[in-house]
Amino acid sequence: MSDAQNTGSNAVSDTRPTRLRDAEVARLEILTEALDPLFAQIPEQVDLFDRGISEGDTPRLWIDVVAHVLMGRDKRIYRFVQDTRFGRIVIAESHDVAAIVDAVTDYVARRMVEREHALVATPAKPLVIDKPRRSGFWIFALGFVVGAVALFALALFAALRNI
Repeated sequence: MSDAQNTGSNAVSDTRPTRLRDAEVARLEILTEALDPLFAQIPEQVDLFDRGISEGDTPRLWIDVVAHVLMGRDKRIYRFVQDTRFGRIVIAESHDVAAIVDAVTDYVARRMVEREHALVATPAKPLVIDKPRRSGFWIFALGFVVGAVALFALALFAALRNI
């Protein structure tokens, strides 16, 4: 009898995480439906956003490559986060779907503006400073004169030494 009780309790404990995960996925699908009008307004040539729900140990609604919505620890709070090279930043956290939709809308708008700025920005022209062009002839002439004087001094020194 104890084996039957253990088997029954294990079956209940195995289905509980699955039910919680299914509940999280259902809440994320509700958020996805609320975000449909926003993503319908994004032009097709903008390929920054790839929205979809990933079902894993922690279900997530991906907005783009670095931002996603996941459920909080109590499974009722939506948490909109962005992964950066310095760690994860919580952009918004709320029980209300409308608040998260507003945060995602601001994020999407900000990313689209950044994209437009990147596309419009023209590369800066390199700063070229015009140096006054000096003629190389005067340097050559100076070197020639200094060399001639040095040879004359060497010849004079050698001649005086032989005397």
